[in-house]
Amino acid sequence: MEQALKGLKVVDLSQVLAGPYCTMVLGDMGADVVKVEKFPSGDDTRLMGPYINEESYMYMMVNRNKRGVCLNLKTDEGVQVLYKLIKDADVFIENYRPGVTKKLGIDYDTLKSINPSIIYCSISGYGQSGPYTNKGGFDIMAQGLSGLIDMTGEREGKPVKVGIAIHDIAAAQTAIQSILAAYIHRLKTGTGQYIDVSLVDSGLAWTVWEAAAYFGKGEVPRRNGTAHRVSAPYQGYKTKDGFILIGAANQKLWENFCLSVVHKPEWIEDERFLTNSIRAHHVDELEIEMENVLKEQDSAYWLDLLDKNGIPSGPIYSYDQTLADEHILSREMILEYEHPVAGAMKTLGFPAKFSETPGQIKSPAPLLGQHNKEVLVELGYSADEIDTFLANSVLKN
Repeated sequence: MEQALKGLKVVDLSQVLAGPYCTMVLGDMGADVVKVEKFPSGDDTRLMGPYINEESYMYMMVNRNKRGVCLNLKTDEGVQVLYKLIKDADVFIENYRPGVTKKLGIDYDTLKSINPSIIYCSISGYGQSGPYTNKGGFDIMAQGLSGLIDMTGEREGKPVKVGIAIHDIAAAQTAIQSILAAYIHRLKTGTGQYIDVSLVDSGLAWTVWEAAAYFGKGEVPRRNGTAHRVSAPYQGYKTKDGFILIGAANQKLWENFCLSVVHKPEWIEDERFLTNSIRAHHVDELEIEMENVLKEQDSAYWLDLLDKNGIPSGPIYSYDQTLADEHILSREMILEYEHPVAGAMKTLGFPAKFSETPGQIKSPAPLLGQHNKEVLVELGYSADEIDTFLANSVLKN
């Protein structure tokens, strides 16, 4: 079955998470991704465990469906190889600190002179402009600057980092949609362009409810635990044996919850709980009242009753429970494939289910420099030239 991005050629100089996640998704959709790793150690995630037969699982998770070249860009020969790669590429992506690509001779203006229609995407912590542009920035710094850490955690507790690298993934998703939009534009006009993506901007753009509260009423988001800022009940609640999530935020659901689940019709007329906005204002009192009832039965009892009455609800899983859930498995969110060194591997599946052009795992993450010869032969280099490059540390053997 043909894939949506078959024929799209991507040269990927990014490493760790945001850039590699972006190019993994492009590869999943059929793009030919050539990952160019730094000489001689490769992507930094190769040094991060856990390891299977000395191959990093972290690296393998986000670098499937790519061919790998380990190229020394501090040599003139290495830069010339990259220029040849760029000549017929559609997309180039990098995540160096701003200014480094200019020093290496691989900045947008240089590559545009080689390939005028190139779509060039840079991912950095703070972007290519602004007073922080030259600062090094990882996901946790982006979470701090965007306000995400300050608004996450229990109300009286310390600020808490979000449990995943959310700004990295936000930047990856921003890069994906931006590259595809630029590609559509190029199909119409023949014109490439430069795309500047930052971790901070990408995550900040997701804070839409918080921005609405601040711009509309001057409210600064506070830490609310699992509670929603403007809706209730919409959070985690303690039961006899654990915690569950209940989302009965609109009036119909709330009244159904009171009458059919907890059998507390008096809550409907309680002045503290008359409307959604009033309930949100009295969210702490509502939590106490609800947990006094919910603690009488186990989580499974309440989840079954809530489900039977059409009240949105769910468990709060540990990650191992998530990966064993029948729904997750039925949606094929866990896939298996064979790696030449690590052997049988499990990985996460494709979140979007295409009817005509589904995602596919065509190849595992490359070994360091695995496709050096294959890619350079395609570029027109002879076997003798490639051997010379290997001997002169232009390529990693």
